Amino acid sequence: MRVSTSSAAANGAESGGTAVPTSEKTAPSAGGKAPKTGKAAPVSGASTPVRGAAVPAGGKAKSRSKETRTGLVRRARRMNRTLAEAFPDAHCELDFTTPLELAVATILSAQCTDVRVNLTTPALFAKYRSARDYAEANRAELEEFIRPTGFYRNKTSSLIGLGQGLVERYDGELPHTLAQLVELPGIGRKTANVILGNAFGVPGITVDTHFGRLVRRWGWTDEEDPVKVEHIVGDLIERKEWTMLSHRVIFHGRRVCHARKPACGACILAKDCPSYGVGPTDPATAAALIKGPETEHLLELVGL
Repeated sequence: MRVSTSSAAANGAESGGTAVPTSEKTAPSAGGKAPKTGKAAPVSGASTPVRGAAVPAGGKAKSRSKETRTGLVRRARRMNRTLAEAFPDAHCELDFTTPLELAVATILSAQCTDVRVNLTTPALFAKYRSARDYAEANRAELEEFIRPTGFYRNKTSSLIGLGQGLVERYDGELPHTLAQLVELPGIGRKTANVILGNAFGVPGITVDTHFGRLVRRWGWTDEEDPVKVEHIVGDLIERKEWTMLSHRVIFHGRRVCHARKPACGACILAKDCPSYGVGPTDPATAAALIKGPETEHLLELVGL
């Protein structure tokens, strides 16, 4: 089952034998109507007006150094509504059918693509169906199942530890609170929020690499610490939106706002982004950078 967040595909294996330690611990679901964006001034040098890019002629967005707190909240929420229009089907890109499967997939996604995890988990889930199966797993056999995801020895320790913790403390079922989840092997705050938001419908913000990079680029915060980012963004955006916000931001980061070369000239958020101009502002050049199955829809939204 694919659920409409984080990453998320978010990255897991954060504690108890973690391959890549991640600073984590709550936060912030769900979509709402995205008001239609009005016409904007054409991007400098563009032959076609780009609806999302009302920026100064110099090719740079205005500095927001004097932006008030109220102004920031309004801009952040406007950007979230715009993202909802851009990615109406944003979802967790990890495949799962149960909370346990989501927990396992998220742990495996640490330093691994969701695509690779999704290629690995069908056979894994067919073999290991319960927490007890992981708790009693043969280490060498389990390692072979998850080897393609990388850091398989540490991830194996996390999965076996998770199974044992669930059997010993929760009768083999995943708990429904952040405080309980983060005490389990392999589950840190980020993974807990993925589970809560996508398996249990509890709002949570998933601060993965894409999410942190984008909210800093947008001027929502300057913080690098994931927990601080989570709480700061949680104060900007309505709680009910937290999980879906995470999905939308991650989708945007993977498809449009790339780390090294963002598609600024074809970005629906251009008029609200203080980092406009970091990437190509020429619409045609930027359009070629858009990735994913939503490409046609995203380009239509900006008039390209």
